[in-house]
Formats: sequence, structure tokens, C-alpha cells
Amino acid sequence: MSGASTPVVNDTSDIVVDGYQQRRERINTIVRYTLLIAVGLLMLYPLIWLIGASFKSNAEIFTEVGFWPSSFDITPYVKGWKTSTEYTFTRYFANSFLIVIPRIIVTVISCVLVAYAFARFDFFGKKVLFAIMVATMMLPQIVLRIPQYIMFQQFDMIDSYAPLILPSAFATDTFFVFMLVQFLRGIPRDMEEAAQMDGCNSLQMLWYIIVPLLKPAIISVIVFQFIWTMNDFIGPLIYLSSVEKYPVSLALKLSIGATEEVEWNSVIAISVLALVPSVAVFFAAQKHFVDGVASTGLKG
Repeated sequence: MSGASTPVVNDTSDIVVDGYQQRRERINTIVRYTLLIAVGLLMLYPLIWLIGASFKSNAEIFTEVGFWPSSFDITPYVKGWKTSTEYTFTRYFANSFLIVIPRIIVTVISCVLVAYAFARFDFFGKKVLFAIMVATMMLPQIVLRIPQYIMFQQFDMIDSYAPLILPSAFATDTFFVFMLVQFLRGIPRDMEEAAQMDGCNSLQMLWYIIVPLLKPAIISVIVFQFIWTMNDFIGPLIYLSSVEKYPVSLALKLSIGATEEVEWNSVIAISVLALVPSVAVFFAAQKHFVDGVASTGLKG
């Protein structure tokens, strides 16, 4: 009888232990998600406040700490969109995309080609050139402004979008090249060797094999370049002098300095609209963007 009762006691203790572990895991999960939500709200509060302030009056912005407006008024968006210049923000957003889209295209093409060469070919001075390229990432961009300005001035390209786009056509965004090289190094060469035996040349292997495998990393390049170019202020400020060519970043500065009394609700409203393209691109490419940052090659 005593031998028959022992398994029952063991089963009961196992059930108690399993129940305790489940409760512990549930509590840990609740605590973890509570902390994450709290930290997330803390980090997002400035953006939440910015959205709420875009519907407030100037007086309410400086007197109310909370983000919730007393009334939702879209007048700041209407007035801000019209601007104090002869152009609306439709023109300035179009100008921004005239810079962003060509720059993304030339960045992807040039960086993929250079990264492919560093990752897959052996040539004289490869390691030295790669070390020099990586070292340029530590070079402050401000030291290049004067020589670049003089160069583009001699090429008669000032007050055009060329100085903002052409450097990226020569893979000067070394961070992207480095990221693509690291991604390529994690991709096995089996498929390339098979394609080479079938008669594919280097460019065909790049287009039909490497580029599809690089899709997550390329999307990461697109997202980064889109956000950085949309937020760029110094570049357009240096090279553009005509108001009709200004991107959104410079047009926002015009809205602040156009009059003695700044209508901050209108400025904030347009700032919110200026964030929309970057946020939309990020969330549209979120899955591939995370894969490109987290992965170093093929899975499985």
C-alpha cells in the first residue's frame, strides 16, 4: 500500500512545482512588459506632446504642461502649410523628395558595387583600402565642408541639388559599405560558385544572386538614407540659396524666423507633418530593416 501511494505524492508535488513556475513566469512577464511600456511612454512623450501641441494655441503651449489640448483646432496646420513665403509646403516637400529619391538610388547602386568588390574579389591593396575606408567613418563631416564647397563652386553646381546627391554616387557613405560588406561575408559562396560554373559573369551573379540575398541590408540602407537626408539641414543650407529650391528642413527655419512673433503651433504642426514620411518609411520597412540590422548572413 505504501509503495502504491508514493507516485501520487510525486505527481502532486510535480503539479505544485509546475504551477509555481507558471505563476512566476506570468509575474515576470507582467513586470517586464510593464517596465517596457513605462520606458516606451517616457521615450515617446516628447513626440506625443508635439502632436498634442500642434492643436493648441500659442498661449496654451507655454502655459499647459500636459499634451492633451483643450480643443482640437486644425488652423495651425492650415496656416503652417501656407507658410509666410510665396510657396506652400507642397513645394518644399516635393523639393525634399527630389533630393531624397535620387540620393537613395545612387547610394544603393554605388555601395552595393563597392561592398561586392571588397567582399568577393581579391586585388592589390584590398586590406589597406578597406582600412582607409573604415577610417573615414571617424572623420568629422565638418572638415570636408570647405573643400567640397570649393570643388562644387568650381564645377558651377552651387544652388543646385547636385552637391547633395553626387557624393553618394561614389560610395562616400562608408557606413553603408561597411554594413553591406559584413552582411556579404556571412553569405556562403555555394550559389555563386554554382552560377559561375553555369557561365554567369560577376555582374550577373551580383544581380541574380547577391542582390536578392542582400534585400534586408539594402532596405536598411534605404531607411537610414531616407531619414538622414530628410533631416539634413547643414547640406542644403550651404549649397542652396534660392527659396524655391529649399527642402522641408530649411523651410521650417523660414517659418520660425519669418516674423517677430513666431506662431509656434503652426511650426509644430508642420514639424509633425515633416516626421510623417520618415515614420511611414520606417514602419513600412520595419520587418526587413530589423532583419538587416540583426542578421549577418543567411538563416538556416
